[in-house]
Amino acid sequence: MSTTVRYTAYKTIVIREITRFMRIWPQTILPPAITMTLYFIIFGNLIGSRIGTMDGFSYMEFIVPGLIMMSVITSSYANVVSSFFSMKFQHSIEEILIAPVPNYIILAGFVSGGVVRGLLVGLIVSIISIIFTGLSINNYLITISVIVMTAILFSLAGMINAVFARNFDDISIIPTFVLTPLTYLGGVFYSIKLLPEFWQSVSLSNPILHMVNAFRYGVLGQSDLNITYAFIIIFGFIITLASCTLYLLKKGVGIRS
Repeated sequence: MSTTVRYTAYKTIVIREITRFMRIWPQTILPPAITMTLYFIIFGNLIGSRIGTMDGFSYMEFIVPGLIMMSVITSSYANVVSSFFSMKFQHSIEEILIAPVPNYIILAGFVSGGVVRGLLVGLIVSIISIIFTGLSINNYLITISVIVMTAILFSLAGMINAVFARNFDDISIIPTFVLTPLTYLGGVFYSIKLLPEFWQSVSLSNPILHMVNAFRYGVLGQSDLNITYAFIIIFGFIITLASCTLYLLKKGVGIRS
């Protein structure tokens, strides 16, 4: 297959994904912006004024990177899991799989759609955060790298969830019982230094903690953890999940009955 044909197939999937979530933007783009605005008002203004500073920053400034990451994680994950499972449910995914298109092109198309939605929501939340805090970014390269890699990672995770999902309830189990707890325990609202030594060690096994701290370093210039280690973890998870997804697509797991 020529490069032009592969590019056309990839572009078609990406355009379809972007068109899908932009068509229903009040459901896909607006809710995260409203939710994060409430977080800023409640946790930043009301509670933050009582907490004071954390690691040398006001509490609102401290939670901004974590809230942006929360919105990117949930949006990129939700976009891929809902889109791919809907195609499975409607039996339209077979039309893509039987086409002479490599599986990695299909995967790249869906993941790119999730990344675009995640970054778009992250941009909106960032603008809202600037309105509330007036933050400036400390290191643009680290900030952009972490947020893009995180969006790719959770788009891949959403793809795997969609492959194994049997009904619409299954696509909400992981976000509710795994993703949300890991996010809240990922240092979004507190510094890991506040935890007892034992729980600090336990928290280090949470990959989202490393992502949030790496992004916090990019925005504020401060992190509780080694950001090099964070990049290694994120990259490792991306390679692992991408390999698993390609294997599942090749075997037709959850798709071919």
